[in-house]
Amino acid sequence: MSNFRRLRLCGATLLLALLAGCAMPAPRGDDAAWAATPPQEPLAQPQADGSIYHEAQNMELFNDPRAHRVGDILTISLVESTQASKKASTSTSKKDKTNLAAPTILGRPVSIGGTDVSFGTSGDRSFDGSGNSTQSNQLTGSITVTVAQRLSNGNLLVRGEKWLTINQGQEQVRISGIVRPQDIGQDNSVPSTRVADARIGYTGRGTLADANTQGWLSRFFGSKWMPF
Repeated sequence: MSNFRRLRLCGATLLLALLAGCAMPAPRGDDAAWAATPPQEPLAQPQADGSIYHEAQNMELFNDPRAHRVGDILTISLVESTQASKKASTSTSKKDKTNLAAPTILGRPVSIGGTDVSFGTSGDRSFDGSGNSTQSNQLTGSITVTVAQRLSNGNLLVRGEKWLTINQGQEQVRISGIVRPQDIGQDNSVPSTRVADARIGYTGRGTLADANTQGWLSRFFGSKWMPF
């Protein structure tokens, strides 16, 4: 095999490896971990004939409709709004100057070729740096989730997602966190600011999402590995 053919083969192999390494994984579909949590089925208990009330029938005469059991439905109002700003400025300067007179011997300055041997140095150093960063986020809406677990202290671990398909794109909202029963309103809703350890995600996929995503080659040239 000629050297030119070997070079072409190595180049093709390197290009395939680069394409495989930079390829983005395809978006996953439905995730079972975010599926709605069904209510726990009570264990079957023997019932005595003639009784009006049976515990297995789960008749709650005095409880309100707010979520408090595994599998119950709860609406979370998304009222997220954050804004951050940071500014920094640094300026330094330094000047150095040193003069050494020519030495004298027997009262006469020492010289070489008629030129004295005095020595002097000087230097200036300065630095100016500044930085400014501003970021803001806002997310409003609502999402209905299910209670995935009731903790020992009575708090509720909630989790859920919502998919919205419009034309050629899909929008996904996910949220999980811990809710206190006393923070749930009479309409069985709670604001997202009252959800502890909240994990909120808003993503999309489809034609519009692909159009707003850089290609792998642009991401490579814009990465920190590029020396320039």
